[in-house]
Amino acid sequence: MRRRGPAVLALSPTIKVQYNCEAMTATIISEQYARELAEKALSQAKTLGCTDAEVGVRGGQGLSITVRNGELETLEHHQDKSLSITVYLNGSKGSAATTDFSETSLQQTISAASKIAGQSESDKWAGLLEEEFLATDIPDLDLHHDWDRENNELIELAVACDRSAKGQDKRIEQVDDTSVNYYRGLSAYANSNGFNGAYRASRYSISCVAVGASDGAMQRGYWYSSARDPRDLDNHEDIGRIAAERTVRKLDARKIATEKVPVIFEAPIAGGLFGHFISGISGGSLYRKATFLLDSKGNKIFPEFVSLNEQPHLKKGIASAPYDGEGGRTAERSLVENGVVQDYVLSGYSARRLGLKPTGNAGGIHNLLVSHGDKSFDDLCREMGRGLVVTDLMGFGINMVTGDYSRGASGFWVENGEIAFPVEEITVAGNLSDMFKQIVAIGNDVDRRGSIQSGSVMIENMTVAGA
Repeated sequence: MRRRGPAVLALSPTIKVQYNCEAMTATIISEQYARELAEKALSQAKTLGCTDAEVGVRGGQGLSITVRNGELETLEHHQDKSLSITVYLNGSKGSAATTDFSETSLQQTISAASKIAGQSESDKWAGLLEEEFLATDIPDLDLHHDWDRENNELIELAVACDRSAKGQDKRIEQVDDTSVNYYRGLSAYANSNGFNGAYRASRYSISCVAVGASDGAMQRGYWYSSARDPRDLDNHEDIGRIAAERTVRKLDARKIATEKVPVIFEAPIAGGLFGHFISGISGGSLYRKATFLLDSKGNKIFPEFVSLNEQPHLKKGIASAPYDGEGGRTAERSLVENGVVQDYVLSGYSARRLGLKPTGNAGGIHNLLVSHGDKSFDDLCREMGRGLVVTDLMGFGINMVTGDYSRGASGFWVENGEIAFPVEEITVAGNLSDMFKQIVAIGNDVDRRGSIQSGSVMIENMTVAGA
């Protein structure tokens, strides 16, 4: 069946309202309905002779508003629902999905998954998460919040954010994209091992992209705020101001010569360094032997002052979850303590492949908190004395097998402990194993907007390739 794409109704040269034709027919589903629907799908899969089955049901609604140069550009409403089912037949696996919850569609979807399983090769490691690892308690993590504002109010908020950015400095030539977005939805999961859970979650965000110019050269700056509860968002005018300030300070950027110097990764991108670590200790990388962190459990990878703690049950946490993607228990745990790797990041499948126990990470990591000291970003610059601050990274020049790291970058040059001038068209290079060991400080300017929360990270020595 051919799917219909989005239709756009033009209201004026600068205003568009975008609708998703399929999604507008969807209805928002209740937790009880989602769980009952999942149980029905499991029952029907059993009648087809499936050994085991698992079902995911999702539904939600959202809004996206975009303002460009002070004028509303798009207003898009989202409404969606889906059911996905995976069945197992004697070690073979098949999956199918639908957005139609009618009895006929449900039967067709389950039948399609069963036929795929019948034609797939057997995998002795495939299957549901064992009962002993399933979550038996689903805590309320305060993840769902409403925003009692009309569309016109949200448009005005976006326009005010745009105006704030534009008014900061005469060198701001335009504001490319100011957005206000939210999504509120339900996620349910059930399997034939007896698990059936559901919870609601919301996410709100405001972002702004400003463009500045000086002597014919242009730079872009960006800032955003994201939260489960709209009352926790940063002030919209402050978001516009910060986006403009980050743009202006990039103007008149220079190139620098190639040398080895200390490097500070600013907090908004520092989490990426620990993201590479998580990738290296994740089950897929481990059982494929495609990681420089193979057999790293029990080894000292970081300095003693570095600890990484996973906290999946943080109230209102951006990456909080009462259970993982296969119904597994999630719980606070230490991944790194005093620089030593304590555990891996495993789903049920990867755990079986490795002969280990699953860790509640099917679907990824849940709120990784990186330890930090009491030094501010300015303190780190003073301690560094001379070197590079990286604020933006480009490309993905990372070899996870060897740990070799090389990425395009821009940022600021530091002299005598203070930012001297912006720099661009440079490359920062090293090896992740060496970079982790050479972390000399982590600042207290923790960025809490993502699943990995870290302050700015200073590394003792890296190759900075310039002109």
